[in-house]
Amino acid sequence: MNTLKKLFDNSHKAISEGIYEISETIPKSKTDLIKSITENKHASLITEVKFSSPSLGKIRKISNPVEIAQSMVEGGAKALSVLTQPYLFEGSPEYFMQIRKNVQIPMLMKDIIVDKIQIDAARKIGADYMLLIQSLFDIGLLGDIDEFIEYGHKNGLKVLVEAHTKSEFENSLRTDADLVGINNRNLDTLQIDINTTKNLLEGYDKTRIIVSESGIETPQDIQFLKKCGASAFLIGSSIMKSENIKENVRSLVNAI
Repeated sequence: MNTLKKLFDNSHKAISEGIYEISETIPKSKTDLIKSITENKHASLITEVKFSSPSLGKIRKISNPVEIAQSMVEGGAKALSVLTQPYLFEGSPEYFMQIRKNVQIPMLMKDIIVDKIQIDAARKIGADYMLLIQSLFDIGLLGDIDEFIEYGHKNGLKVLVEAHTKSEFENSLRTDADLVGINNRNLDTLQIDINTTKNLLEGYDKTRIIVSESGIETPQDIQFLKKCGASAFLIGSSIMKSENIKENVRSLVNAI
């Protein structure tokens, strides 16, 4: 639980420092991501703008986040995930807002949400989706996930709930989450195994759009995960590490 607890504490630190105090309000996208995913004949990518991570450290030298985001859009990404957590990820609401003002596709505020203050910030910065991590609720670091989801919906946000274990996945399916994510990374150990998606979806009678997250690097990975039952793919590190982001995204989109 060490890494997860550290992420939890970092969010409280960022809140106390006023990171989520946003003065302006930016409109969100007019595009329905779920409709985009269901109608897409190719791989539906949610590509992630992040410069660092707890597992890899520095991923890419901090540069213009708008240019990076635009390259992802030009490559065919259906949505963008943008880190707003400053600690360990080098993200910020400011990066999110810069990108939001320059792209039309849906955006996910990627953060470790531990307080409704962050949900208020997500609405103001123009997020279409917010992330909730099921394990934070299951291990008792946070209270009622349904309360957070309801608050997000009341503020015009859709919700991606992320699970890693079978029990977390089953619990996430009981919620009113708009999307359910399967994180192939264990947030305790930071180890990745894309078979996590396969294992959790075995015997699953598909009723939700499932997003497979973490450890996706090649077109073959996407083809494998699609066969397992994933409908969309959240990809960050492998794209951010690439020399040509646009072409990397395009090759992954064309995996299907």
